[in-house]
Amino acid sequence: MQLKLGDFVRFVDENIEGYITRIIDKDMIGVTDNNDFEIPVMASKVTLVHGDIPDESGIVKNRTETTVPEAVFIDEGIYLGLVSDQHSQAVAHFHLVNESSYQLLLSFTTEKNQHFKGEFAGVIPPHKAVRIFSANMGDIQLWPKFQLEILYHTPANIAPKEPLIYHQSLKGKDLSVAKVDIALLKQKGWLIRLDPPAPAIDADKLIASFFK
Repeated sequence: MQLKLGDFVRFVDENIEGYITRIIDKDMIGVTDNNDFEIPVMASKVTLVHGDIPDESGIVKNRTETTVPEAVFIDEGIYLGLVSDQHSQAVAHFHLVNESSYQLLLSFTTEKNQHFKGEFAGVIPPHKAVRIFSANMGDIQLWPKFQLEILYHTPANIAPKEPLIYHQSLKGKDLSVAKVDIALLKQKGWLIRLDPPAPAIDADKLIASFFK
């Protein structure tokens, strides 16, 4: 049984339920009960009650493609969205938030002390958000480095964009700003922009250039 942060579990030998808020090692987990007390327990001593258990492959299959008219095509807006678990503030969930009209092909790997782990590989549809990783909010200084490689795809008559590469470690200062409403997640959280925004056009300079 593959347990993940945020899963709701019940102890096998005791009348205790709670959410997984820490993965201690391959055998031990931390479960926070209704009294907000985190209890270390063997993973083999709990059973999954319910939870958001995504397809382990992370690959979206048999998805119907939608052709977006070029006139309304949105060319940018790729973010890493971070929100707290709805049941436990101790758990942070990371989503790839795609506000663009592109279909994104994502490969996501974490690296810590030269130890690499593939976390997610799959498709992010246009104007959708997909959870790709979870971590303990209190362990922010221990979070691994994120390595995201993103390919853009669209059936529309749009010139292809260069792949998007993001290799960064998140720090406390990245979360020092106020939370914002993340429409695709219907929740407040932090948004970290991954793609560079298009340069703003100065109308006055543009008009002046015509006269020149």
